[in-house]
Amino acid sequence: MRWRRIASQVGRSVAVWAVSTVTMLVLAGLLPDFRLQSADGDSVTTIALAAACGAGAFGILSAVVWPLLVRLLLLVPALVLGLLVFFLNGSLLLLALRVNPSGRGEAAPETAVIVAAVMSAVASATGAALAVRDDEAYRRRLHRLATRSRRAHPPCPATPGLVCVQLDGVGHDVLTDAVRKGLMPTVARWLAPGEPTHRLTPWRTDWSSQTGASQLGILHGSTFDVPAFRWYEKDRGEVMVCNRPTSAAELQRRAALRARDDGLLAVDGASRGNLFSGGAGEQALVLSIATRRRGRDNRSRAGYFAYFSDPANAVRTALSFVAEVVREIGQSTRARLGRQRPRVGRGGLYPLVRAFATVVERDVVVAAVMGDMLAGRTAVYADLVAYDEVAHHSGPHGRDAEQVLRRLDRCLALLERVAEHAPRPYRIVVLSDHGQSPGETFRARYGLTLGDLVRAGCGLPVPRRAEQTHSGAEARAAVRAALRRPVEEKGGHHRPARRREPVVLASGNLGLVSFPDVPHRMTKEEIDARHPALLTTLANHPGIGFLLVRSERHGGVVLGAHGAEIPLDRLDEEPGPLARFGPGAADAVRRTHSFPHTADIMVNSAYDPADGEVLAFEEQIGSHGGLGGAQSRPFLLSPVDLTPPTADGTEPVGAERIHRVLRRWLDELNGPQVPLTPAAGEAEEAEQEKAA
Repeated sequence: MRWRRIASQVGRSVAVWAVSTVTMLVLAGLLPDFRLQSADGDSVTTIALAAACGAGAFGILSAVVWPLLVRLLLLVPALVLGLLVFFLNGSLLLLALRVNPSGRGEAAPETAVIVAAVMSAVASATGAALAVRDDEAYRRRLHRLATRSRRAHPPCPATPGLVCVQLDGVGHDVLTDAVRKGLMPTVARWLAPGEPTHRLTPWRTDWSSQTGASQLGILHGSTFDVPAFRWYEKDRGEVMVCNRPTSAAELQRRAALRARDDGLLAVDGASRGNLFSGGAGEQALVLSIATRRRGRDNRSRAGYFAYFSDPANAVRTALSFVAEVVREIGQSTRARLGRQRPRVGRGGLYPLVRAFATVVERDVVVAAVMGDMLAGRTAVYADLVAYDEVAHHSGPHGRDAEQVLRRLDRCLALLERVAEHAPRPYRIVVLSDHGQSPGETFRARYGLTLGDLVRAGCGLPVPRRAEQTHSGAEARAAVRAALRRPVEEKGGHHRPARRREPVVLASGNLGLVSFPDVPHRMTKEEIDARHPALLTTLANHPGIGFLLVRSERHGGVVLGAHGAEIPLDRLDEEPGPLARFGPGAADAVRRTHSFPHTADIMVNSAYDPADGEVLAFEEQIGSHGGLGGAQSRPFLLSPVDLTPPTADGTEPVGAERIHRVLRRWLDELNGPQVPLTPAAGEAEEAEQEKAA
């Protein structure tokens, strides 16, 4: 049996070499700047020998030198590394021609890039085709995609492992619609009537419906004090941003202290492409460890090395990267020429950012997960961000986003196939962290940003474009009425000191207004005394749904149009402006009010239940971050042989609840994991959930 495997491997290698030789001969005949013969001409046999030697030398260099080059370039940003793939591969071909024993063969540098790319792609396709019916070869090929092989690790248990794949930004309704349209046949097969293998469960996010809060809760068991995607912390004088490495590391530290456990993945786990580690021992492309010095416990870039160390992978991904850039330019041009509405700018670096998210990140993360499964890890959590990135700019229901869903479904099919060859059985759970709500931007609708509106309401100068809008004029009129005198917006002696200017931040359709020179969270009474027209201006604006502010009298109040002012403890009986935001809105607002770093003024944009649209304070036509519509309703797709997420069939509420569900499933599959000890302040919440 061993000799048969060796003979099979040798046969495949010879076949790949032969195909590469033929490919080189064909390219030499087609490309004028690439030749395999001397200037005086050679016999067919000599040319064929030169091609065989050149193809062999290129194959050996690709197998030996390429991994070393990639490791040396790990400090290069991943986006730059992807663009360097063609140059490096072409350089290897030129080197192979130079060391060719036949002494023949030369190519222009630009031609060498083309020849190397074609040969790598053909060799990869040939090897895959020959190995498709050989399970052992297929497993060996997938092992090469692993982040790194386990050294001297004991055999993995026979109990099932758990693989969680997060489809970032895919809401429950988007998933069901994609299944209905036939865009996701793998998911459709899992949910097929009769004998489904998976169950689909919607769940509700907190007010902050974004990856930072949801993934922190899912992986580390706490979303406490994460009021938005970005917010200002007065005690530290710092803006926290969930996708900033330093902020992510701090949020992970806080969550671990509050939840009092090491994370969902602490026992033989792997974290791939996430904002947070989940306590995993194996980490690749994890943001919260990106600022640490690289060492044994910090391998955030290792996923790139494991993937790009195979030159065929590098070339294939680089070609797909270029194709995605071209696709985005074509789609954005079509949208612009067709005067599509709503629409946001998609120029600048965005085509490169989109290609990285939809190609490079996807390929590297999927390859790392395949390696984890073949290594037999107990728990794996991976985030695929492709849909979320595209939907922000193309809309959650656009054709561009639907194409991404097709590709994500193929990734799930590939992982399902890998599970058949893994050394232990696996349960594949697919979930999302939030959805997206469509709608045009606040700026496109009203001609000014939330920051412009806040400045106008404070009587501060605003840009000329904002002064000339209807909203800007209304804000200035409100200030004049509140102050009972004209407001002079020109001249430095009338302008308030810069330290008194508010910090205005946006997280999708959620806005946060903070006054940095006041060390505590301001009350409604303090804000009214300082800026008499501000709260009225914001609450009565048609693009704003409601405000949350602290109150000296009521503790906290929700403000709406026409003077609506509802104390938080009366929202259940009198929801006021929260009524259109659906069930759970009052609880979400009350919870955010309890956070130490909640902004002085929390602003949620208007929401139209008829069409599910919101108005984003950022330049996004598919947004998330606040309340309103599909953004707050992600999904959980789990195997039917795991216990239901909730005993009574209700929708789970909050990412912390999803953390407990996943932990329970790990316990069911592998016995008790790291014990979950409710942190201070969470025991009451647990009792309330139990009572509910």
